[in-house]
Amino acid sequence: MFRPKIPTMPQPTGLVAPPAVIQPTTITPAAAPLAPPAPTAPVPPRLAVQLTPGTALALVGAGTAVVLVVGAVLVSMLLAVAVTAASVAVCAVVVRSLLTRR
Repeated sequence: MFRPKIPTMPQPTGLVAPPAVIQPTTITPAAAPLAPPAPTAPVPPRLAVQLTPGTALALVGAGTAVVLVVGAVLVSMLLAVAVTAASVAVCAVVVRSLLTRR
């Protein structure tokens, strides 16, 4: 009951088909040479991004907002850890004083 049952691989029976034989083919070159490709229009160079004073101010404001939000989240997480540690310490002091009075 607790021994694993290993499946056995059945042996093939009867006739087995041989693998298909692939015959090589010859490649003949084209009779006429290919025409040269049509000329393409030159791609204009990409223009540099120009920042106006309004967009620069918007980018600075967005960056400041992101920094403030991330900072607030991190400070609140640190505060949560500190409050939890303080409450655990208070509980430990209370339990210790209860156990020493007995």
